[in-house]
Amino acid sequence: MFKPKRVMFEKGTLDTEIGKKIYNAFKANKNVEIINLTSNRIKAYIPGEDLSQQYKSGKQTLVVSFRKSLKFQTCKPSANYQLPLVSGCMGQCEYCYLNTQLGDKPFIRVFVNIDEILMQTKKYIDERKPQITIFEGAATSDPVPVEPYTHSLKKTIEFIGKEDKARFRFVTKYNDIEGILDAKHNGHTEVRFSINTPRVINEYEHYTASSDKRIEAASKVAYAGYRIGFIIAPVFLYDNWKEEYKELINSLKEKLPKDIDKVIFEVISHRYTTKAKNRIVSIFPKTTLPMDDENRKYKYGQFGYGKYVYTKEELQEMKDFFQKEIKLVFPKSIIKYII
Repeated sequence: MFKPKRVMFEKGTLDTEIGKKIYNAFKANKNVEIINLTSNRIKAYIPGEDLSQQYKSGKQTLVVSFRKSLKFQTCKPSANYQLPLVSGCMGQCEYCYLNTQLGDKPFIRVFVNIDEILMQTKKYIDERKPQITIFEGAATSDPVPVEPYTHSLKKTIEFIGKEDKARFRFVTKYNDIEGILDAKHNGHTEVRFSINTPRVINEYEHYTASSDKRIEAASKVAYAGYRIGFIIAPVFLYDNWKEEYKELINSLKEKLPKDIDKVIFEVISHRYTTKAKNRIVSIFPKTTLPMDDENRKYKYGQFGYGKYVYTKEELQEMKDFFQKEIKLVFPKSIIKYII
């Protein structure tokens, strides 16, 4: 659960239901600074003398906003559209692409006009009928840690549950999922958990739930009837990586409900761009992320820029390993991709 050090309210948000809930949650807490914004100069209220300090302070900041643009971004190939409930994430994962995508806005922003957002969602659904429209709820965020304050995730799940031609999916690294366990999802929502070996989580995924807690949360979600999936990412090829990832896959089998075997998997190897590397080093000057360009292959991506990936031989070895181990433990699993 997100416990910010400062909460900023944009003009008019305190007059909304979600805004009032958030204010009431923090008004008596002397350790939380409450700021009523009169302009959009959010950065001016975030302390820090350098990029690293500003990043960490931003990650401790909750901004309560209206979603002004109701135009949804596309989200191919995993979904048709992003469904914007939250922007940003409280986690401080060193490798995260949001470090560059959100740039100097690392704070967490929640939107109070959820009814307008869902009305726009309905328009997109109706436009594409009779096709099913899939929405991604965590393209640039993790909505779970702020759910106890907003309840927007549950409201969205139940909204999609009533729509025959809509599906919803989101991914998280957290375990604050009690609020959605009784949601009337009607099988229309897929909950995915981003997981990794304890070594990777401890070294690079700061302020996130442990691997065990994520798997425990996944088990609860599975018992609640949701479709569940796991994103194993990013995969790092370090000494003993096969043994540790094999142990991770086996731990899923041990802790998930015994009758759950049709699990969805997505596996993504570690990659980085030069821009990302430069920003990561600025934010985390002591990082040990493996970003030696000479040990990687430079590959142009579909969005017009290049990235450093593992070599062709290494990627093939990784693909063969995960294909074999996942199918051995979960024979009925769906492996969407291993890249």
